[in-house]
Amino acid sequence: MSLLEVNNLKKIYTTRFGGNQVQALSNVSFSVERGEYLAIMGESGSGKTTLLNILASLDKPTSGEVMLNGNSIISIKEKEISAFRRDNLGFVFQDFNLLDTFSIQDNIFLPLVLAGRPYEEMKERMQPIAKSLGINEILSKYPYEISGGQKQRTAIARALITKPQLILADEPTGALDSRSTDELLKIFGKINESGQTILMVTHSTKAASHAKRVLFIKDGEVFHQLYKGSMSNEDMYQKISDTLTMIATGGGRNA
Repeated sequence: MSLLEVNNLKKIYTTRFGGNQVQALSNVSFSVERGEYLAIMGESGSGKTTLLNILASLDKPTSGEVMLNGNSIISIKEKEISAFRRDNLGFVFQDFNLLDTFSIQDNIFLPLVLAGRPYEEMKERMQPIAKSLGINEILSKYPYEISGGQKQRTAIARALITKPQLILADEPTGALDSRSTDELLKIFGKINESGQTILMVTHSTKAASHAKRVLFIKDGEVFHQLYKGSMSNEDMYQKISDTLTMIATGGGRNA
């Protein structure tokens, strides 16, 4: 069984003024295997952000189903959604979403604090993660005292500390310089090699070229997908670039 199954997902928004309907997603179906590293790409307005919000249980579809490890996330009761996200999903955002009044350590601890975990367990979970991400030396600092790359590594540590089934990354390299981007992509690769499932939404061809599979969304539908297989990052980069050009110039579906 796949870890994540998305079946016939549709999302229709009704505009506040005039009551016009906008179809953001149209019959989207795909699955993600446990341990996979999937990137989702598409032009602005293609529906990929709407899709991510539904997968993150931040929004509900008009119709369709999303199953995580065999359990429907669409039917989760409102009062249980926060606990579901905290226990099953790890989030990495473009703007880091760190609390400036919390130390780096406390930012990482936050989801476990909310879950009521004891301090010793939090510390035990954090130490190997902080070491692997190279942030041991900055745990007592605050977000405004560290670099963008260090902030993103802190955000990754916060995402990993709950031992999530799935990491959802929204434009994780968007606010980083080229050097920090390279470091982050290496980290994501190592995390995935350890068995962690990653789903990343990105505009960056470079970031997507590190994934094992790229799903392209166009006009609210799955338009095409690429499997990396034995391709190098450079070859995958070129394949992605060619596909994005095809989409931008109105080329035909090539699934």
